Amino acid sequence: MAAPAQSTTQPGGGKRKGKAQYVLAKRARRCDAGGPRQLEPGLQGILITCNMNERKCVEEAYSLLNEYGDDMYGPEKFTDKDQQPSGSEGEDDDVEAALKKEVGDIKASTELRLRRFQSVESGANNVVFIRTLGIEPEKLVHHILQDMYKTKKKKTRVILRMLPISGTCKAFLEDMKKYAQTFLEPWFKTPNKGTFQIVYKSRNNSHVNREEVIRELAGIVCTLNSENKVDLTNPQYTVVVEIIKAVCCLSVVKDYMLFRKYNLQEVVKSPKDPSQLNSKQGNGKEAKLESADKSDQNNTAEGKNNQQVPENTEELGQTKPTSNPQVVNEGGAKPELASQATEGSKSNENDLP
Repeated sequence: MAAPAQSTTQPGGGKRKGKAQYVLAKRARRCDAGGPRQLEPGLQGILITCNMNERKCVEEAYSLLNEYGDDMYGPEKFTDKDQQPSGSEGEDDDVEAALKKEVGDIKASTELRLRRFQSVESGANNVVFIRTLGIEPEKLVHHILQDMYKTKKKKTRVILRMLPISGTCKAFLEDMKKYAQTFLEPWFKTPNKGTFQIVYKSRNNSHVNREEVIRELAGIVCTLNSENKVDLTNPQYTVVVEIIKAVCCLSVVKDYMLFRKYNLQEVVKSPKDPSQLNSKQGNGKEAKLESADKSDQNNTAEGKNNQQVPENTEELGQTKPTSNPQVVNEGGAKPELASQATEGSKSNENDLP
């Protein structure tokens, strides 16, 4: 319940509005704009990470999304104020009909204020959430990345990653399990099947356990179809789990590794060798080993003392292939999946070069 408005007396004898009145007026303006103003369960949209400049990120996002949105879905249609339905037109003798018409006019005017793309508060720093209306976020973002991957044309400066969010729910394990049962069906329920991986990121949340979420979601995927298998190298589908405060954002995307984790800065870069698309890790090891062998031939004494085994640096979210790719045993038990996670909450996905 809002606190009563307090007024203070100014030196000239007038009264100044209290803080509560300004807060209520600000909320009223937000509600009048139409649609929610912060990330909450039940939304679809696009989650965008940036580098310290959120305002510039929103501008770039609007420009990029409108460009490709018009290409896929046609130009966004607007209605002028003069063309908006008005309840004052025509005279109705029936009071009930007049009320129905007024309610319809209010709903119509609210729908006209809703835009195809609308920025809302995400609840985390350097993260922007663009609510979408009447489009499929995963198809739009995939189309953007596919075009940038082919043309190698850089179109943004501050946007780092652009992840489609097909659904949101409360960030509690039971709510996530219940929501995922139906959310994952279009991709993994029999007769549909495919290889998959799960990527997880949590921001401003400490009550959700990463390993537990990954284990439960992987178990649900394998329950929908026993032929669904984990593939950490080149999966058909990547289940994206983004948790911000008390909201869990979910999506299933394709070509996650090919498009460099949906990073707009990295996807436009041309690799020196096509084999580096899926893994640069092996090439790095071979280069280090070759240089070590050459130095060993030139100076065998120093080679014995200084030669070191190259470190196993992770790149593109890959892990060691020694982990068991099976998620669910034949008996139905779900093993630990912590070693199979491609991304963890400890690694910062936004810090890609």
